[in-house]
Amino acid sequence: MVEYLASADASKSEKTIGSYMLANMTGIPFETAASLAAKVGVSEPMVGRFCRSLGYPHFKAFKAVLQADIGDRPWLIGDRLQEFRERSKNGADELARSLDLEMAGLVAVYELARSQSWQRAVKLLSETPQVYAAGFQTERGIAQIFVNQMEYIRPGIRLLDLAGGNFSELLLADATQSCLVVYEARRYSRLAPLLVQEARAAGIPIILITDEFCDWGRELVDEMFVVPTQFNLFWDSTSLMVTLTNLIINGVFAALGPSVERRMNRTSELYSDFIGYVGDPSGPKNLPRPLQRKKRGTK
Repeated sequence: MVEYLASADASKSEKTIGSYMLANMTGIPFETAASLAAKVGVSEPMVGRFCRSLGYPHFKAFKAVLQADIGDRPWLIGDRLQEFRERSKNGADELARSLDLEMAGLVAVYELARSQSWQRAVKLLSETPQVYAAGFQTERGIAQIFVNQMEYIRPGIRLLDLAGGNFSELLLADATQSCLVVYEARRYSRLAPLLVQEARAAGIPIILITDEFCDWGRELVDEMFVVPTQFNLFWDSTSLMVTLTNLIINGVFAALGPSVERRMNRTSELYSDFIGYVGDPSGPKNLPRPLQRKKRGTK
């Protein structure tokens, strides 16, 4: 039901609440209607109406069902994590709360990798000849990470040029041979939905990796992955977008099969030839002798 209310058929407020709940299910039992409303930017009565539309009399009842399903705390693993919590308990350590939230978010991201949407995205990224990626503002670096790592396992990966001002390398490409991956989190750049709208109009498949507050993406993209970004820190954290990216690359690696290993080995050999690795005696290669003399300025 939450998935339905986060879909294109829901109102803007319902999509906002639904998207946040989908990304933060393990943290909902710790919220109040007021705190949830403040985080997603809606009124407290709107949270109550949302819960009633799901069949619960109020937010407290909805929360009780979730708490019964997932327990009274996010999953934490191992003695070190338990010890950290115990040390922090008396001082109400804010970092301990952040750790709980981030661990719960990590579980949620790994759960995405078991969905049908995930399988479709991996298939698209494995089989589409040309894959383009874009990230805006603080997410630019994550798009770059995606491109740099994907280039190791398959050809046809390209980072969109934000400075060019027209995205022609994507929008003039063959839509049947292309797809787009977009990373974006609030406050959203106006370029992000505009690029997505133009790509959709051109018939280009789109994967959007975004946060729990995005209320414009679902009706515009083919696959949308909502990642938790609020971990009780002064600034929203996009660290789990990187985790999601690593899982995507792992999925593509598995889908492509043995050819990936050959490509990665050859890429490593080329890097060794041109640049070289620390402690690797096999590289880099020296320039041919005539070019060495010319470089030194000799005749």
